[in-house]
Amino acid sequence: MPALPLPPLDRLLADISNCRACTLPHEPRPVVRASVGARLLIVGQAPGRRVHETGIPWNDPSGDLLRTWLQLTREQFYDASRVAIVPMGFCYPGKGAHGDLPPRRECAPLWHARLLAFMPELRLTLLIGRHAQAYYLKGTSRSTLADTVAAYADYLPRFLPLPHPSPRNRFWLRQHPWFEAEVVPALRQQVTLALAD
Repeated sequence: MPALPLPPLDRLLADISNCRACTLPHEPRPVVRASVGARLLIVGQAPGRRVHETGIPWNDPSGDLLRTWLQLTREQFYDASRVAIVPMGFCYPGKGAHGDLPPRRECAPLWHARLLAFMPELRLTLLIGRHAQAYYLKGTSRSTLADTVAAYADYLPRFLPLPHPSPRNRFWLRQHPWFEAEVVPALRQQVTLALAD
């Protein structure tokens, strides 16, 4: 009996898993999650080494802090029927002199619009870090990440810009206590609204 054809989004995700559009120092392993019913989209930078090894997005200390900000359990966060995770670069880009290299430039232009076309129920997109903000805010982001995040209300209801929850950004968080005092409660409210039935 011949195999049934995949639904269109599943075909696209299969194409992404076989993507070889760029040259990496290791075997590509795209890490992306999407579903037709997703309400919340998380756009980060690119998988780190641990995520590359496990194939599970945000499966690291950065993900732990992000889930705390969002006030979501691991089960809620990884419910692909409601939460889509589409980083700017789908594969681990490798190590640079000062941490991981930036996300590859090929991914977002090649895949993002095609993925978003299959997610008509999206209510909120979290833009984590400068790369996601520069791409999605198209010149409306402020001169610094702090200024963009502080102006989060200007981008609602579609987008909500955030700093990256990396352990490397702990100093940024200490320097900007207003983020956890003011932005995180608003973030939690927006996520609750986005995921509500």
